[in-house]
Amino acid sequence: MPPYSSKRSYAPLTCPWYASLSRRTYLVTIPTKLRLTASASGASTSPAPSPIRTRLVLPAVLVTQLMLVLDAAIVNIALPDIGTQLHMNSTSLSWVVNAYTLTFGGLLLLGARAGDLLGRRTTFLAGMAVFVAASMAGGLSQGEGLLLASRALQGAGAAFAAPSALAILMSLYKPGAEQTRAVGWYTVVSASGAATGLLAGGILTSVASWRWVFFVNVPIGLAVLVAGYRALSRDKGVHGSVDVAGALLVTVGMSSVVYGFIRAASDGWLESGTLAAFGVGLSLLVAFLVVELRATSPVMPLRLFADRDRATAYVARLLLVAGSLGSFFFMSQYMQIVLGWTPWQSGLAFLPFPVTIFISSQVVARVVSRHFSTRTIAVVGTGLSTVGMLLLTTLTAHTTYLQILPAFLVFALGNGIAFVPLTTAGLARVDKADTSVASGLVNVTQQLGGALGLAVLVTVFATAGKHPAAAHGAGAHSVDVFVTGADRGFQVGALLLLVAFAMVLLVMRRSPGGAQQRRAADPVEQLRDTEEIALEVG
Repeated sequence: MPPYSSKRSYAPLTCPWYASLSRRTYLVTIPTKLRLTASASGASTSPAPSPIRTRLVLPAVLVTQLMLVLDAAIVNIALPDIGTQLHMNSTSLSWVVNAYTLTFGGLLLLGARAGDLLGRRTTFLAGMAVFVAASMAGGLSQGEGLLLASRALQGAGAAFAAPSALAILMSLYKPGAEQTRAVGWYTVVSASGAATGLLAGGILTSVASWRWVFFVNVPIGLAVLVAGYRALSRDKGVHGSVDVAGALLVTVGMSSVVYGFIRAASDGWLESGTLAAFGVGLSLLVAFLVVELRATSPVMPLRLFADRDRATAYVARLLLVAGSLGSFFFMSQYMQIVLGWTPWQSGLAFLPFPVTIFISSQVVARVVSRHFSTRTIAVVGTGLSTVGMLLLTTLTAHTTYLQILPAFLVFALGNGIAFVPLTTAGLARVDKADTSVASGLVNVTQQLGGALGLAVLVTVFATAGKHPAAAHGAGAHSVDVFVTGADRGFQVGALLLLVAFAMVLLVMRRSPGGAQQRRAADPVEQLRDTEEIALEVG
């Protein structure tokens, strides 16, 4: 009898036919069993997080992501009241949104790298503290200067908190069903944040005042800080130098590109300031790539783009967000200009969007992902989003909300389905040292996608004619001009989503799904497979 059998009680060892297996079969079976036993016993893995810690960390991360995403949209409906009270013109009001987007998108990769070097817990708590303090300052602002500075500081805090929050979430669960469900929840708040922001902004502005779109972050943010301080374990950052040159180049370069998109929305693509912003931004980004190729500890390891599934997920997510945010802009304007609704009613009309995303993303995370591959789910999601956007191109000046609702629901269903696999693919097979940077890129694509989509679609809208009046008294001609421009914007948005669909369909690899994925990740299933192989060889 083999010597290793004395300490085991496996039934196959006592069977007469098992003794006839060849030596070659033992060599295939034994190492696999020993390796899986060690893994199952936890000898080579870190201890699982306690249930109390898990219950605190997951809500903290999700609430953080919701605050950071919706804060880009929550002020939109409050802008008229802000302009009236602080005596700000339309150009200044645009910077209430842009100051947040610029600093958030421009500093995200620096914040992600800080999470790797300083530790995710430290970076997350510091970023949230800055965000909360800036929110309080924004609500107390008595003038334009302090308000815009507060918005920029909010974006800076968000840039450091967001990538560390996602990295913490991914490290909390091992790959498998639990991690997929957690990503599903993360997708809910990410994909529905803009629509939720419009709803929250309308309610807070109508019930209280515009200042509460800032004040609401304070008690929630403080609760997140307390939960994070108590629940998050202290982690040490990886050893490495700070890529100062790369950080500066990517921050200024991305900020310049984002500013170029924003400038194009108001002044046109061929305006000298727009061209200068794009020229400076692209030049700096090219220099950034050169520096990253030579840096020993790059702020954005270019090896992250070597995986074509991951690179495809980043680009597809950017295009999906670009089309989505543009649609929110036009739909919110349509409800107020064409339907004549109040800000509160317009915000409430977006409620089906986050509800649909919540249901669809949870079904994908808990059920669909067990039976279908990441690529298949992403293809279905981006395809439905494209169909929903195409249906929105049929708007007329006489279209009612009930006629819009089916297209709205199809669009939301596609978003909820698509964001789960795109988030998973963007973080799959990433080394531990690059987790925060990969998480930062997921958020970068969301912020840049929003800026890109809004700039492109608003510029397309402007070609339809003069901007319609922004008040309820807009005449019939202004309404017709708006509807024509909005339809053109929806058409371009559908084109962006169609490109995302084509990329996922043609570029992303056909990975195994369903039972095959579970079998590959489950040690028990692997052990059963090993025994079955041994029997076949014998």
